[in-house]
Amino acid sequence: MRILLLGGAGLMGSGTIRDLLSPLSPGLVEVIAADTSEGRLQELANQLRDSRLQTRLLDVSHPEALQALLADCDLCINGVPTFAGFQMTIFEACLAARRTYVDYGGMGVFTVKQKAFHQRFVEAGVTAVIGLGADPGLSNVICRACADRLDTIEKINLYWTSTLVGPENPVLQAPYSLSTVLAEYANPSQQFLDGELREVAARGGVEVIELPPPWGRTTFMFSQHSEPLTVPFAQGIAEKGIREFTWRLALPKRDHEAWVGLVRAGFGDFDNPIEVPGGTVKPLDVLQAVMARQQANLGHLIPSLEGHELHFATGVGLKDGRPTKVTVQVVGGPDPLYEGYVDAGTSMNMSIGAQQVLASPLKPGVWAPEEYFEPDAYLAEVKRRRFKVSIKTESTEVY
Repeated sequence: MRILLLGGAGLMGSGTIRDLLSPLSPGLVEVIAADTSEGRLQELANQLRDSRLQTRLLDVSHPEALQALLADCDLCINGVPTFAGFQMTIFEACLAARRTYVDYGGMGVFTVKQKAFHQRFVEAGVTAVIGLGADPGLSNVICRACADRLDTIEKINLYWTSTLVGPENPVLQAPYSLSTVLAEYANPSQQFLDGELREVAARGGVEVIELPPPWGRTTFMFSQHSEPLTVPFAQGIAEKGIREFTWRLALPKRDHEAWVGLVRAGFGDFDNPIEVPGGTVKPLDVLQAVMARQQANLGHLIPSLEGHELHFATGVGLKDGRPTKVTVQVVGGPDPLYEGYVDAGTSMNMSIGAQQVLASPLKPGVWAPEEYFEPDAYLAEVKRRRFKVSIKTESTEVY
């Protein structure tokens, strides 16, 4: 098994490589980490010190170099940030090279474009699984676990939240790609309401839920994501009559306020250059530079914080003719296993998915995770990585 990870020295990619090369992933032959940063690649190699890891300098805008690496792998993981502008370039390059493709997700922006290639992938005998990490990825699988426990479905509502326990952090840090966070806060989203996709305003759909500690009373909002574009249309879900599917996000309160403020200041339009004295700049580049400077100057003041995350989906419908509610939860918290990871949930779930794709006969086409994986087998691997998984089915019938 030979896996190529483009953007392999990035925050999510390096974490996925860490899991692929860990004792949790037996039988792996080799990983190739390709990136534009020689320094980050060397740092990754020094940290892991594993003979199964190879590193390659690569600019994915050079098609010949990309094709040469694709020819030397069994599966390609696209870990290049979605908004860097190469999502479809890499996706189509894998089709041309007839190499199995997976990615961390296209924020809904590219999901529909990629799904439109389904028949072309089928005819070429090539497999692609899109949106494979924590959200999307794990989130899609828990929705499938809900759906499989209902005979008919009225609605599935999906949520993700995180919180930090400890002193207040004087430095704003993005929980994942900065462009992704800004897009989640700035862009309208598509939600499946009354049996059809509808565009809703950025940060709309506010819902307050009482959660157990350490989250407590939590305010969720709609945000741009790919799950509403695939889950309600998946085989095994669509034909059960689903009328509503939504995805909501809740970041820690102080961070939430900061992201809202940045969007109000204009950083939501992060890729559109602006004129400044001396030339033009992209707001994203400015913000990244300012945040990097802040971390360099105040990094010594960043406290040790415990991160906790909660993924959960609730499905409502009928089971054996009775009104039923199914809740599937995955909880992540501090654990020594996650040391060295920026986001263990996203990184590990990509590793799980990539390995399960290669471990079974390939199914040509372009698939979302809820269409490709068997939920119980997938969630068993999530449990092995010390996430707490619970599935609760309860009758809501009033007697």
